[in-house]
Formats: sequence, structure tokens, C-alpha cells
Amino acid sequence: MNRESFAAGERLVSPAYVRQGCEARRSHEHLIRLLLEKGKCPENGWDESTLELFLHELAIMDSNNFLGNCGVGEREGRVASSLVARRHYRFIHGIGRSGDISAVQPKAAGSSLLNKITNSLVLDIIKLAGVHTVANCFVVPMATGMSLTLCFLTLRHKRPKAKYIIWPRIDQKSCFKSMITAGFEPVVIENVLEGDELRTDLKAVEAKVQELGPDYILCIHSTTSCFAPRVPDRLEELAVICANYGIPHIVNNAYGVQSSKCMHLIQQGARVGRIDAFVQSLDKNFMVPVGGAIIAGFNDSFIQEISKMYPGRASASPSLDVLITLLSLGSNGYKKLLKERKEMFSYLSNQIKKLSEAYNERLLHTPHNPISLAVTLKTLDEHHDEAVTQLGSMLFTRQVSGARVVPLGSVQTVSGYTFRGFMSHTNNYPCAYLNAASAIGMKMQDVDLFIKRLDKCLKAVRKEQSKESDDNYDKTEDVDIEEMALKPDNVLLDAYQDASS
Repeated sequence: MNRESFAAGERLVSPAYVRQGCEARRSHEHLIRLLLEKGKCPENGWDESTLELFLHELAIMDSNNFLGNCGVGEREGRVASSLVARRHYRFIHGIGRSGDISAVQPKAAGSSLLNKITNSLVLDIIKLAGVHTVANCFVVPMATGMSLTLCFLTLRHKRPKAKYIIWPRIDQKSCFKSMITAGFEPVVIENVLEGDELRTDLKAVEAKVQELGPDYILCIHSTTSCFAPRVPDRLEELAVICANYGIPHIVNNAYGVQSSKCMHLIQQGARVGRIDAFVQSLDKNFMVPVGGAIIAGFNDSFIQEISKMYPGRASASPSLDVLITLLSLGSNGYKKLLKERKEMFSYLSNQIKKLSEAYNERLLHTPHNPISLAVTLKTLDEHHDEAVTQLGSMLFTRQVSGARVVPLGSVQTVSGYTFRGFMSHTNNYPCAYLNAASAIGMKMQDVDLFIKRLDKCLKAVRKEQSKESDDNYDKTEDVDIEEMALKPDNVLLDAYQDASS
């Protein structure tokens, strides 16, 4: 209510009570005004009543929510289901216009304001996370792979001769397919083994640049966040190569916002060389539903070019989700989550190290990877070719998600390109291994439960191996019900293999 409404209310209820209610509302409005004035994430998170008031105030600025609105066009924000309307807080028009995803919509001032303030908050969080000199960013309603494709398509107009993208190998399908979808030919640079770690082969990258010619290379497509034993690319050195040869540099920072190391690499790369854009997922870094990403960079005009390349309007759902999340957390809440993630990484590392040693395995030494860990499965692989995959299936049936087992010699074809040793980021890694990651939102109880279930599964696999190796063993005897539950049937085995790929 406005002042006139409160004044009118004083004729019905005691003026003292009405004034008290008016002051309470002003405290909500004060938070909203500060947000709009500063465009930064509030230090302390908002309560739900403030959030809902803010969203309601924005929504009634859109034409579909005007009282007496008369729409005679093809896109008037009509929604058949009231449940769908409530799910979206009645933001129906989406964001952007046909020529620019960041443009203001005449029919949707509230949605446009939501989009602008969301991008401003996300920019503030990226700076808070470690990339202090980022110039601009925007939320795009596509996951990381398609967002990378959008970056490549924008570069196409700047580099008409280019047909290649140089890509230090990372065995993840969407980032590889993003280059194919954009119509370019990936040039795969194999990683080099340094101790247990797989690292960027800088000599091979520069040699390939010289061989192909800088004008024929669209960009170098590097990666920060990745599964151990691969570690983040040498971004500073790659950025220098890009600057020296005049080649654009796009960074896949999929879940790197939650890692101060990954963000530091991006900041340093931009300081000493060239990074044109870096792309990160909303769901992995901000714990919202899948479907959005952030495209950010150090050149404001280039980021605007990318936003103008997006054809048509876009869904406001990813922007709405991350706005609600950041206002609920506040910058202090998000910093707390980042701190807890680091603590959980250390805890997970210690716990998995203890367990691996109990089974004569070891935690791979990958100090340059700040999120993912890997533990060897040598003893399983030596005894039985299928034991490694069986372990993964057992974990899957015990509802352990996210852990990956990587057997030796796996071959997979992606978009016509065949990769040997797929999932291990190299043709011939020395051993099979199991991955686990400490991502934002992980709790100590998650680690403890994972270690407990992994221990049981390792015991069951080894017991199964010892039984199969004993020619005199009678399989009709000593049947353990829990082991039977642990051993997956073919359907579950197929489901696990599909999930892990």
C-alpha cells in the first residue's frame, strides 16, 4: 500500500497500529531501494516476505498483469494454467527482445528490471569470487555447452577464415559437442602426465597454432573445472599464447565459480594475456535447477555482441531462480557456502585417503585440482577386467550419485571423433580410478555416508572376486542377502554406464 492507502486505513484501525504497519513495510522497501540503487548482492540474505513483495511489485509492472489489459497480439503473456502462472510468479513475457537478450521489453518493464538486476548481482558475485576486473556478464537460459556454442558463433563473424578450435582434451561430451554444433573442427591437444596429474601440453598448443596459422584458428577453448586426475588448464600461459598470436580465448569455467583457484586462474590469465569470455553453469555454482549459464568477460562490447547473437526472447526462469537464490543467501551466505566447500574438500580428501590405504590403494596426488579427487583401483583392475565397472554399478544401486569409476581402455566415439581411454582425459592413464568431488552445498554427512557405502561396496567386490577365483567354491552356500542387493543386474549396470557417460 502507498501513503494514501495507509492514511485511509487510519479511519478504520487505530492510527498508531497503522503507522506501526507502515514502518514495517518501509523496512522491506528500504532493502528493495538499496538493491536497485547499488545493484549489488546484499550482505545479508532477505527473508521470504521481502522477496515475495519485491517479486510481486516487479510482476505487476508487466502488461499481462495490468488490470483491464487488452492484448490483441500473438504474444500477450496468456497462460492457461494458474499453477504455471504461480510457478513463475506471473513473469510470463520472458527477457530480452528479438534482437538482443539483454534489451528492455516495452510490454514487460518488471521482467526487464528483473533481468537487469539479476545480471548486476551475478557480476557482483563473480567479482566477490575472485575475478575482480570482469567488465560485464549476462545470464543466458541455456546450459554451459550451448552457451559456449553461442560464444563461438559470435567469434565467427570476427574471424571469417577460421575453421579450427584448439582444445586441450577434457573428456566431457557437451564442451566437445559445443564446437561441433557451432560448425568448427576441434583440434584435440592431448594432455601430458606430470606425476599423477594430467596437464596442458603448451608446446603442442603453440606448435599447432604455428602449423595451422592464427587466422585459421577461431580460438583456444580451455577448461578450469574438471575431473581429477586432469587439472585446470595452464590458463596464464594459454592466455599469453593467445595474446601473442592474436587468437581469441574462451574458457569453460563450468563449475569454477565455487573455486577460488579457478577464479584466480581466470583473473591472472586476463592480467597477463587474453581471455575473451568465460562461461559458467548456474546449477553447479548456485544450486538452482539446470537450464542456465553465465557468460562473462573483460571486454564489455564483446559480451554485448554475444547477447545480441542470441536469437529472439528468452525464458526468465534461470534469471528468476538465481535472483531469488542470491537475495536469499546474501553475499555473506554465499561466502559461507564457499568456505564450507573448501572445508569439505579437505575432509573428503582425508577420509578417502584413509579408506584407500586400507585397501592397498592410494589417493592420487592432484594438488592443482581444487574440487575433484581420484583414488586408484589397481587391485580391482588387476584381478578382474569387469570389477571396476561393477564397483560403479554397486555404488549406483546404493544411491551414490556423482562418483565415477574410470576403467582402463574405454573407447567412445563422440560426433564422429573416437577417443581412447575416454573419461580419463588421455589415451593411456596408468591405472583405473574412482572420482569424487566436493562441490558447493556438500555436507559432512554426505561425505560420511559416501565413505561408508564405498567401504561396503569395495568389500563386496573383493569378496566376489575371491569367490570366483576359488575353483572349489560352492556358489549355493554362504549366500549373503546384502551382497546380492549390492550386485547389480544387467539393467542396473546399463543404467549406471549411461549415467556415468
